[in-house]
Amino acid sequence: MRHLRQPFRIIRAHLRAYLVMNALIYALFLTGMGAALLFPELNAAHLAAQQEDGTADLVVSLLDDVWLFSLTILAVNVLTVAVLTILLPSMIVPFLGIAVFLYRAFGFGVALAPVDETTALILIPHSLTILIEFQAYALVMLAAYVLGRAWLRPGTVGAPSRRQGYLRGLGQAAWLGLPALVLFVVGAVYEAFEIIYLVPPLLAR
Repeated sequence: MRHLRQPFRIIRAHLRAYLVMNALIYALFLTGMGAALLFPELNAAHLAAQQEDGTADLVVSLLDDVWLFSLTILAVNVLTVAVLTILLPSMIVPFLGIAVFLYRAFGFGVALAPVDETTALILIPHSLTILIEFQAYALVMLAAYVLGRAWLRPGTVGAPSRRQGYLRGLGQAAWLGLPALVLFVVGAVYEAFEIIYLVPPLLAR
């Protein structure tokens, strides 16, 4: 039980940074939405890109199996976004993944902008998905911040060198990955159920 509290100790120790991560994510997301509402062609271009790269077809092919759909969403969120977009770049260049993800948050806003009645209706159940997944991403961004801070300023984690600071930062990042993973799992399951079972009746009205 003592070890389970460790992620929350790290969050409390960096509460201001965690709140800043949240503010940045939602600010860029809402900015993306605003940009798409002002320039609808941005949203149209994003949808066209999803058609061209096969994303839309993949989603349609998974709609018959809610658990496989959940697993696919989880894999994309954890591997493609959390690991490859946020953590891995930050393990090479301090804080780089935070900037890269904020660009993606802007893109999420463009993609989900309520440019028509259908998208606006979808946002009603999907807003909970956004809340859950963005909290998970905020934790991963915090992990990247903690790693970068320990790497550049090893004294903040009681390390005698940057190498040791890097390793201790990785340890703290790993602890933060635990609650983030729980949120990713919850978000993936809810998103799959939402898209398959909640959205169709809503749009049929």
